[in-house]
Amino acid sequence: MPVNTSAVGKEYPPVVYAVGREKVKEYASAVGETNPLHLDPAAARAAGYDDVVAPPMFAVVYQSGAVMPGIFDPEVGIDFAMMVHSGQDFRWERVVVAGEELTTQAKAVSIEEKGGMGFYDFEVVTKDAGGATVCTGIWKMIVRGV
Repeated sequence: MPVNTSAVGKEYPPVVYAVGREKVKEYASAVGETNPLHLDPAAARAAGYDDVVAPPMFAVVYQSGAVMPGIFDPEVGIDFAMMVHSGQDFRWERVVVAGEELTTQAKAVSIEEKGGMGFYDFEVVTKDAGGATVCTGIWKMIVRGV
């Protein structure tokens, strides 16, 4: 079955994520992060931050809820059983700190077929409460056997 490119440009509803101190600390611990800025509110405050600082790849946590509707969108047509998450590219504008409320929106930006596989890219943009971009991610999926 050929890929459906008609969903290119489709945007999905924004998702709001409240960055919690314990989530940041749990994530940092899970990935082996030892920098006290990620684990100790006092150390983060001493460095000039309002609270603990999220490690850069915490972007996966606050962006994933926004990209999932695109992955499961029937118009996009990803066969989840045949999907491989092939990569992510991120561009960070600044660090994220516990206590922030972030809004993330995803858009299907590329759908292609090559060599019997489907290639799907979603641009995922996260903004802070003031509307400034915090992080832009490109989430890449490959579907085998299209």
